[in-house]
Amino acid sequence: MAPKTARARRLGIALRQFREAAGLTLESAADEINSTRSTLSRYENAQTLISPATVRALLTSYGVEAEEVAAAVQLAKDARKPGWWVSYSYLLAPGTIDFIALEAEATAIANFEPSVVPGLLQTADYIRGVMRGGPHTLGDELVEQRVKVRLDRQQRLTADTPPILDAIIDEGALLRPVGDESVMDGQLRHLVKMAELPNITVQVIPLSAGYHRGTRGSLHILEFADPEDPIIASVETVAGQMILDRAGETRTCTKIMEHLRSVALSPADSRAMLLSVLKGR
Repeated sequence: MAPKTARARRLGIALRQFREAAGLTLESAADEINSTRSTLSRYENAQTLISPATVRALLTSYGVEAEEVAAAVQLAKDARKPGWWVSYSYLLAPGTIDFIALEAEATAIANFEPSVVPGLLQTADYIRGVMRGGPHTLGDELVEQRVKVRLDRQQRLTADTPPILDAIIDEGALLRPVGDESVMDGQLRHLVKMAELPNITVQVIPLSAGYHRGTRGSLHILEFADPEDPIIASVETVAGQMILDRAGETRTCTKIMEHLRSVALSPADSRAMLLSVLKGR
């Protein structure tokens, strides 16, 4: 199954809205193109990619204007274009691939990490340390492949039209050694440097803040340019990464992120803390 990209989700939402505007049920709409209710439901939920020809047939049967049909057909074509991450599908879990596909289209990314430096701000050596210290023993080749995946994800941060990144880090992640001393020094210096970019904000939650609502695990929130695209949240659990897109779930995650920002140091004070940790090493 192809990753549920923002384009695929946007197309699914449009298909449902056009069907509902035409006053058709899933069953009656499916009959129009000799399909089934379950197939059409998968199209609308972006669980299965729909072909441009099927989009044209569906929307024509709904009586949609030609200009809107053409836009939806183009969206269907764009949704089928493979992303750079496809070549790594064999290496990563399906949920991770889905998240990477969504992250690649996000215009705003908020990430809280309680135990490690956020992945988009990790150095290559730090990534290697994290990979080698994970729950599964990986050979050198697999480690290097995963390092490359993460570095490829980071390229958008310095592209011509980069996303906004708000990174919130628990102080414990800055104090926890990953690799040797030179790895941590390089990672801390990289954080300071990246925080100078206009699209990146780094905030640290000090240990003195005590127990807070993010102590249980990492949290990502993705926002997209098109207002029709719902916010996406991702949380880490012992069972792996969970992607959330229901309004109630994402609303809760957004409130948690707002709370984390409120207990974190300001960007300026966070920079001072990073420099202090570096100086004290």
